[in-house]
Amino acid sequence: MSGSRAITIGSFDGVHLGHAELIKAARSAVGQQGTVIALSFDPHPLCVLRPNAAPKRLSSFQQRREWLTQAGADEVAALRPTNEFLNQSPETFVTWVVKQYTPGVIVEGADFRFGRGRAGSTATLQELQKSHGYRAVIIDAVQAALSDHTMAEVSSSLVRWLVAHGRVRDAALMLGRPYELCGEVVGGDRRGGGTLGVPTANIDHGEYLLPAEGIYSGSAIGPDGRAYRAAISVGTKPTFGENPCVCEVHLIGYQGKLDDYGWTIRLQFHDWIRDQIAYQRVESLVDQLHRDIESIQESGVRRQGSGVRGQGLGVSS
Repeated sequence: MSGSRAITIGSFDGVHLGHAELIKAARSAVGQQGTVIALSFDPHPLCVLRPNAAPKRLSSFQQRREWLTQAGADEVAALRPTNEFLNQSPETFVTWVVKQYTPGVIVEGADFRFGRGRAGSTATLQELQKSHGYRAVIIDAVQAALSDHTMAEVSSSLVRWLVAHGRVRDAALMLGRPYELCGEVVGGDRRGGGTLGVPTANIDHGEYLLPAEGIYSGSAIGPDGRAYRAAISVGTKPTFGENPCVCEVHLIGYQGKLDDYGWTIRLQFHDWIRDQIAYQRVESLVDQLHRDIESIQESGVRRQGSGVRGQGLGVSS
């Protein structure tokens, strides 16, 4: 099949290790002279079929395109889900794919489902391959070891669960890189750089899934285009009463202003540090914030020294 075209279809949200394995198998099927195309639903089909059940995003389409390309895809195309498109019969869907992309190979994971009512499966792909002129390649689920050394099947659903429970280190083991979100810096209460003396950027996280409330270490790209270690707060600022849940980031070592709104920040979560706590005195909170920053600086040095992979963003000293 060297020199032909291989496609793989899915949401690819987060582009985890299982998705990378699909791209690897597609490349193996067609060789370096072939073409690998990933067809990524955007938004998630549940946004159309059952909006109330649609999951929060792990990634934007732009991120998926970047990561799938890094994994080895030659092209990444968006599939726009509509009720009409999603309610095709499995065979009609395959016919459409073959007409649009003329694949020599279709590569999917064992749990792939498609067509009206998710009636199509990998068995359907295999049944239709001869009549539609492609070869179906089905790969087994990928497993990864979590930080407690248990093995788990890699999936976007599991990554969402881990992130939602603050287990960002384990999410990174599923993704092959730290969990990342991008968002516009928007106005906040200006308390960080004023009352607290720790300036922060308040991020509009949009449809991204936020980790559980808490303080995290991470890294971020500042407005100057450089990467910095970051102290990240996700939560309701309980010391100051009842507030909406927000995501704020302090860039360690950055000397410029963070409250010039409208720039986009790229943020990665490395480790959970502690719960959010309501302090009786603001001075106690300030002391804790400085201890957090010192701890994150020290942990960054340890991570670099241990040769930890998957940092994604470099960090300045």
